[in-house]
Amino acid sequence: MRHGGFLSIILIVAWVTSLSGQEWARKMFNKTSYDFGNVARGSQAEFAFQLTNSYVEDVHIASVESNCGCTSSKPSTPTLKTWDEGQILCRLNTRHYTGQKDVTVTVQIDRPYPAEVQLRLKANIRSDVMFQPGLVKFGAVDFGNVAEQTITVDYTGQKDWRIVDVRSANEHFQVELDELLRSRDRVRYQLLVRLPDDAPVGYINDQLSLITADERQNAITLPVQGRVVSPLTVSPPSLLLGVLEQGEEVTKQLVVRAKKPFRIVRLECKDTCFDLPQVTGSKKLHIVPVKFVADRTPGKVVGRINIETDNGVIASCIATATIKNKTQD
Repeated sequence: MRHGGFLSIILIVAWVTSLSGQEWARKMFNKTSYDFGNVARGSQAEFAFQLTNSYVEDVHIASVESNCGCTSSKPSTPTLKTWDEGQILCRLNTRHYTGQKDVTVTVQIDRPYPAEVQLRLKANIRSDVMFQPGLVKFGAVDFGNVAEQTITVDYTGQKDWRIVDVRSANEHFQVELDELLRSRDRVRYQLLVRLPDDAPVGYINDQLSLITADERQNAITLPVQGRVVSPLTVSPPSLLLGVLEQGEEVTKQLVVRAKKPFRIVRLECKDTCFDLPQVTGSKKLHIVPVKFVADRTPGKVVGRINIETDNGVIASCIATATIKNKTQD
């Protein structure tokens, strides 16, 4: 999965109104609602609401609470610094609860300013369908490798119940479906889910939809999780350029590595304070000099440096500096 582009740094001013104070917090989330649809009993129905702190100030999550005992929620980290990414992890208890669920998860933020964000979850937990295990969990998969997992689907009820299709919005999932058992009140399928070697780098937080012949509730969701690990490592992951007076320059180095030789085809940072060279040659290790010129008004500067290789993989590094007024002689 590619993550490109550059987000503007935004300073939250102290005089924001209550309404706009809520809005700045909501803007950190890529979405604030999610519908699991029909989920099977025993399914590990999880969803992670993604958020990114695109502000200068640190953001602190004071608490995360759910209005239903059927859902547990927690932050991946309570404090997010500039450009830090986090998650609000939500899990349904599908073993002890069934039926239609409409859940509100409230995220309380106390720094830099008090704010409240409400996240919405919906689900219909079925008692007649069970997955074993409860989700497809690929774990960490090196880019270019194949991963597979087998899921058993058990149904208790009508003998003519059938799975007629398996769908997903993720084009990289490959699925093989086999019927193992059919009796008077029980049906069993085996589902083989494959992640091919061309799956893009990034986190997988998706789902499969099992389409059945039941016209009333014809789709059942199966969560799919994992992460395709980049073949590149960038060191240091955060480049600290220090405190510079206006007009000063500094150059520091990034080390970009991979297990196989590669070429860097593009270096990009949209902040004009950064001067990046053209890197040539194909090798396992590249030394990239990053030049920073403090040619703007005093303050904190944060830039995202994107590194694209000839195999289409993009890695990034966050560079930070502080510019101060030039000392008078």
